[in-house]
Amino acid sequence: MQQSVSTNTGAKETGTSSGKKSVGIESSVIRFAGDSGDGMQIVGDQFTNTSAVSGYFFATLPDFPSEIRAPAGTVFGVSGFQVCVGGREIYTPGDQYDVLLAMNPAALKVNLANVKDKGIILVNEDAFIPKNIQKAGYTDNPLNAPELESFHLIRVPMSKMAQQALKGSSLSPREVERCKNFFALGLIYWLYNHNPDYTKKWIEKKFKSRPAIMEANLTVFGAGLEYAASNESFTHSFAIKRGARELKAGVYRNVSGNQAAALGLIAAAQKAGINLYLGSYPITPATDIMQELSKHRDYATVFQAEDEIAAIGAALGASFAGCLAATTTSGPGFSLKAEFMNLALMVELPMVIIDVQRAGPSTGLPTKTEQSDMLQALWGRHGESPLPVVASSSPKDCFDTVFEAARLAVKYMTPVIVLSEGYLGNGAEVWRVPEMEELPAIPVNFRTDPDNFLPYERNPETLARPWAIPGTKGLEHRLGGLEKEDKTGIVSQSPKNHEKMVGLRAAKVARIAQDIPPMEIFGSPDADILVLGWGGTEGAIKSAVRNLNSEGVKVASAHLRFINPFPADLESLLKKYKKVLLPENNTGQLWYRLRAEYLIDTERLNKVQGQPFRIDEIEAKIRSML
Repeated sequence: MQQSVSTNTGAKETGTSSGKKSVGIESSVIRFAGDSGDGMQIVGDQFTNTSAVSGYFFATLPDFPSEIRAPAGTVFGVSGFQVCVGGREIYTPGDQYDVLLAMNPAALKVNLANVKDKGIILVNEDAFIPKNIQKAGYTDNPLNAPELESFHLIRVPMSKMAQQALKGSSLSPREVERCKNFFALGLIYWLYNHNPDYTKKWIEKKFKSRPAIMEANLTVFGAGLEYAASNESFTHSFAIKRGARELKAGVYRNVSGNQAAALGLIAAAQKAGINLYLGSYPITPATDIMQELSKHRDYATVFQAEDEIAAIGAALGASFAGCLAATTTSGPGFSLKAEFMNLALMVELPMVIIDVQRAGPSTGLPTKTEQSDMLQALWGRHGESPLPVVASSSPKDCFDTVFEAARLAVKYMTPVIVLSEGYLGNGAEVWRVPEMEELPAIPVNFRTDPDNFLPYERNPETLARPWAIPGTKGLEHRLGGLEKEDKTGIVSQSPKNHEKMVGLRAAKVARIAQDIPPMEIFGSPDADILVLGWGGTEGAIKSAVRNLNSEGVKVASAHLRFINPFPADLESLLKKYKKVLLPENNTGQLWYRLRAEYLIDTERLNKVQGQPFRIDEIEAKIRSML
């Protein structure tokens, strides 16, 4: 599979400056794993950033423990960072690992089952002491177990080597121990022929105010590179081949889904020519959107509210005042915001509501991913309360999806829900930064003329009501949660008027279908099986389809961005295929929606483990359908 080409087979060998072989590979999957305090997210980020600077494609999967501070050395406290890096486009962080960096026994135990046969396991030998071995649930040292004989096991005394490199340093023993992650990173950089200069500059900038820490990390990082170059356990390194590709000219960067979502809001506000206002409350895994926007205060007003309800209430007030309003949250906070979503629907004001889904219910697994909020987004409010729902499919697609949500919100004067996922929000990939002139226009026409003003008179094309800024003379009107009279907007108790307004609000959302482009098909044009996905399943689905197509299996895929309303051609598309497979990170929420809408039977593939789909899981299901 392209996402996980083994690093120990079929490769061209060349020499290196250390005299060791350099093996050419198409792509590779690396898993950094250790205790929560071992800095695995930091070194994973640095490896990814250097891959971006070097012009490689990649996809990442940060994997945090759900407990704030699980007991050190236990399997509950293992923190992981997975990255697939390659010379051609990467769709997922990969399935099995070519290289596992395990900083302690618990990290080895949690990740061993996903290491490829004959893959490399690089361990911090110093951490495999009786206390840690017992904490991880082993009875004996696993490094001596027969099951490791099928792997290339490299034992490195990383803690001791860090201490040796910093002998005579003014740092405390604890501070010296914390530097070992950069020694490990040096080993990985040598293994993949990565240029260390970018990370050296990052260390110098990051620890500029703490010169002793800066020098220590630089020293240990260099020591890791030297150790791998000189130690006979490292028999060869890897050179990632650059595949034939046509990249559009422009600026490329490493971007996470949450960063992309924040930048999508900024871009939309700039295209609309209005101020951006974010009212939010911190919640995993959505907080990074608020933090990213707070770095761009020239372009956004960021309000951290005292709770989720106040956050969306403030955003709604900003929308009333003429801002592009947004709020961000995850599952529990999304539930709390429901009544204000209803109020925004009733007063018909634009707002972008971003839900970065996590594994529920209740607190659930707050750092793990899921797609289980769809039905709540569609119907999780009292009364007849239809809202547009769109879903992001990749980290970089979070930009496009959020931008489109803002455009639709303004055009149709309605709140729009964006469903992202922890897998997308925390994950990262290569993204081409668009030029502003490439983005669609977002025209904003505030009503200023008081002649014949009716606050609920509608645009005949979109059914949107006018947007009138408070304080505009002659445009005074009443807003609130009580039902409005058609056109005049005054409070109405009329049964027929209520039914009419319910219908108008639903019809307005339905008309968004006229803005939805036709569905696109990926894969075999004459396939009998269609794999339909939504949200973060796209990468695994595309990879599975591409792999099977290369074997001559006729299968295709399509992906939904618009969950409500559906694309106008979705029903006819589904009826073209003999079989339709629907993978979801839930128990079948889109399956229920499609069944209710079209009475079409689709085959389900469901997963609720807090982890995204693997490519081989989807491949196996498709084969079983053949």
